[in-house]
Amino acid sequence: MESFHDEIREIEERSSERMNFRTKPRIKKAIQQAAALAGVDDSVFTMNAAYKAAMETIEAHERTMLRPVDHAVFFAAIDNPPEPTARLRASFDRYGKTVVSR
Repeated sequence: MESFHDEIREIEERSSERMNFRTKPRIKKAIQQAAALAGVDDSVFTMNAAYKAAMETIEAHERTMLRPVDHAVFFAAIDNPPEPTARLRASFDRYGKTVVSR
């Protein structure tokens, strides 16, 4: 059995934010039981589980996985980009006229 690793404790920031939520009795009981088995407070257990799930979700949305065939097509397009279409050129012109960069 793995020992509990408190990732939240390693974050060097003051805990100044609050999160309140309601849950079903069965879920609360399971969290409390799991926290007790891990030897930590149920709020520590819940915050670690939520933080881990949040980081996994963010990572999954920031990374793109390509199949080998898609990988080959993607890098071929980067190595030999097609000529811009008239529509793309018009978009760049419109962007240059409407967006102010500082």
